[in-house]
Amino acid sequence: MKHIYLNLKRFDIPREYGGVNGIAPVGEWGSFIVSSTQEQLKRYEGRDVEFTMFFPEAHLIPAVSALCAKSPVKVGCQGVYREDTSPGGGFGAFTANRTANAARALGCTAAIIGHCEERSDKLGILAEGGAKDPGAVNRILNMEIKRAVSAGLSVLYCVGESQEEHERWREVLKEQLDSGLEGVDRSMVTIAYEPIWAIGPGKTPPDRDYITAAGAYIKKITDGCPVVYGGGLKADNAGMLASVPEMDGGLIALTRFQGDIGFYPREYLEIIKTYMGF
Repeated sequence: MKHIYLNLKRFDIPREYGGVNGIAPVGEWGSFIVSSTQEQLKRYEGRDVEFTMFFPEAHLIPAVSALCAKSPVKVGCQGVYREDTSPGGGFGAFTANRTANAARALGCTAAIIGHCEERSDKLGILAEGGAKDPGAVNRILNMEIKRAVSAGLSVLYCVGESQEEHERWREVLKEQLDSGLEGVDRSMVTIAYEPIWAIGPGKTPPDRDYITAAGAYIKKITDGCPVVYGGGLKADNAGMLASVPEMDGGLIALTRFQGDIGFYPREYLEIIKTYMGF
């Protein structure tokens, strides 16, 4: 099974407010992306591939509402809270926090958890409180994953090493995986490998050998969880990543990195076409 993920981050913000959205009015943004891609994605039916799109919360309902009959698209949320509602327990007292049950009720079937941006945010909050336990973030993410799986959401769990951690990347990944997946039903989890040191303008991406080694190591540590490349599936690396047996897909974000930077559905479909080989 191949897994193609799309993380739309906050790409809904219009350019006049400093964002990169130039494709649709904000109120129509989620539905526009789904409706502009799902029919074309049907061409891959029978190719053992799934397509999941993670939207900011404001766009989940429009995105789900735009799904056609037998749509190949799955809609997911960007993270869940570490606690949730339960019969006889909390009934919804989670102001400002999106729970897994809330996401499921909105129509989501997946969640992305542990993205490097989420990890950075949690580290910053802990630092403000004076916490110095480096394993705390992984334990919090473990709670989030458990809540997501309990709600019936499949999980894309992101792991990866920073520039400072590069030389001991195996140790870092093992810590993130062992702690983050402790007690989790791994049949509901796919791992995204994010080499944080290689992400961003001017950075040198890892080569095929490095990606192969990372994918093989993650599969070994997790007893065979699917692994996708989270450093960015793009037009210029889609062919290479498709040739790496240890990688089961990729995570797409921006599709254009120069000029009118942003996400464009047509370019998203071209990336998938290159990756799938037709």
